[in-house]
Amino acid sequence: MAKAKKAEYAQIKVTLVKSTIACLPQHKKVVEALGLKKINSFRIHEENPCILGMIKKVGYLLKVEKI
Repeated sequence: MAKAKKAEYAQIKVTLVKSTIACLPQHKKVVEALGLKKINSFRIHEENPCILGMIKKVGYLLKVEKI
């Protein structure tokens, strides 16, 4: 069997710009799963469908930049 080639995704920088204090509990968990804790904290992720779905759910709290 041939090995499957791993898809290469572009990278994006995700920054938390709003507080999660008044958010739904599910949205707080999504922000935490993205690796964001405090305002202005950022993480660099691959632009895959899973991450894009998470960003879509809590997009009103985030700033997203392509690297």
